[in-house]
Parts: sequence; C-alpha cells; structure tokens
Amino acid sequence: MPDIHDLVIYGAGGFGRETAQAATALPGRRVLGFGDDDRGRLGELVDGLPIIGGTTEVAGMEAGVVVSTGSPADYDSRRRIVARLGLPPRRYATLVHPAAWIAPSSRIGHGTVVLAQAVLTASVHVGAHVAIMPHVTLTHDDVIDDYVTIAAGARLSGGVHVRAGAYIGTGAILRQGVTIGPGALVGMGAVVLRDVPAGEVWVGSPARYLRPAPHRKEVR
Repeated sequence: MPDIHDLVIYGAGGFGRETAQAATALPGRRVLGFGDDDRGRLGELVDGLPIIGGTTEVAGMEAGVVVSTGSPADYDSRRRIVARLGLPPRRYATLVHPAAWIAPSSRIGHGTVVLAQAVLTASVHVGAHVAIMPHVTLTHDDVIDDYVTIAAGARLSGGVHVRAGAYIGTGAILRQGVTIGPGALVGMGAVVLRDVPAGEVWVGSPARYLRPAPHRKEVR
C-alpha cells in the first residue's frame, strides 16, 4: 500500500493549486507534484511543484492521489479522470484544511477536498471526490453525493440533497429541503427555492431554468 502521506494532485489548474497549498497546512503531508493530461507540460514547475505525467504515471506511483479538477465549463472532469486512473478507494486521500470545521456527526468520503473556512454543522454526509471550496456552509442533514463541486461562499440550508456530479456556483444560496439533480449547475449567486432537475442550468434570484447543462463527456 502506498504512503498516503505522500500525495500527487491530479490537475494543475486553480483548484489543483489550491489543494496543493492546503496540503502544506497538514502535518506529515508531502505533495510530490501534479498530474496533468497535457503531455507538453511534463516537467513544468507550478507553484514550485513539478508536473510528473498523466494517469499512467500517477497510477503507478507509490503515493496517495487527490483529483482536483473541475470548472463550470467542465465539472464532469473529476469523474472521468478517476475512471481512467482505475485506482481502489484506499489510494485516494481526503484533505480537510485545518481552518475548516467538520462536526463529529458528519462524514466525508475518500478523495474529497474541504478548503479553509468551510463549515459542516451537523450530520452532513459528503460523498467521494467532492470539492468544497472556501467559506462554504453545509448545515444539518445535508447530503452531498459523489463528484459534486460546491464553489466558494455557497450556503446550503438544512436537509438539502445535491445529487452526483452537480455544480453549485460561488455564493449560491439553497433553501432548506431542496434537491439539485444529477449533473445540474446552479449559477453564481443564485437563490434556489425549489428543486432543480437533472442536467439543467439554473440562475438568478429566485433561480430559474436557463438552458441544458454542458454535455457530459464520455469516459475515455
């Protein structure tokens, strides 16, 4: 079994860099470098850390892995990369910044990243490979499924269910008890007062349908 204290961050973009910096605040963690799909970046230094290869190289290393990709334009990328890596759950590290607060009754899955000043108040259940950005508030009994992204400053009232692969934009506010469907996208600053169907983009205050969500690319 690899030393989970040694880490490779897959993704050298903004979220990957934030994850690498968060790891420096955790005693005993050492980031070896970044994985990246762009072979032309091999050996490039990003914030002082090298890009060490793609999925083949990263899967073969004796280190824990955190997949840290996903933007509003392609928030399905984490799922695809995890599928390509083909690693067992024990290979994935879970990173929680020491400035985040996680209630003892809450649970977080493997490969999930929780950045600084996030708060999980009581009995929050977070799945695998979830991205929780700074200053996110998840309140009692929220359920966050696998591969969800919750951008900075979003606030979820109690009993919210965010289904697999959805994206919650920066500063969004979700009313208690609503469900966000799989693969849906809630826009920046949106105020969600009712359920959002799967695969739709909702924006505004109150949030309303805008268009279909970006196409989910097939796993390669």
